[in-house]
Amino acid sequence: VQLVESGGGLVQPGGSLRLSCVASGLYSFSSYGMSWYRQAPGKERELVARMFDTGGATFYADSVKGRLSISRDNAKNTVSLQMNSLKVEDTAVYYCYAQAGYWGQGTQVTVSS
Repeated sequence: VQLVESGGGLVQPGGSLRLSCVASGLYSFSSYGMSWYRQAPGKERELVARMFDTGGATFYADSVKGRLSISRDNAKNTVSLQMNSLKVEDTAVYYCYAQAGYWGQGTQVTVSS
């Protein structure tokens, strides 16, 4: 199983980025909850957003509600994270996670003027 993130980069405060995670080798992708976590320097990894496997229910950390949006395309084995109104404190390495216990390698998001 491999999860590959993309879409990170440097953006100014107030800007937007869209992260994507493509899963390969994960049988029945649609049956797994998919999540995005992030880890800032010197801090623990934290859950940012989750989309459950059934019904499309979502969970967001309070710090990102209204700014970040998780979505998935089961036909493409892809989960995305649309990030709007980015803040300096959103700077972190963002990781894709499949509820089967698999992590991606992470993609760096830096919000700075």
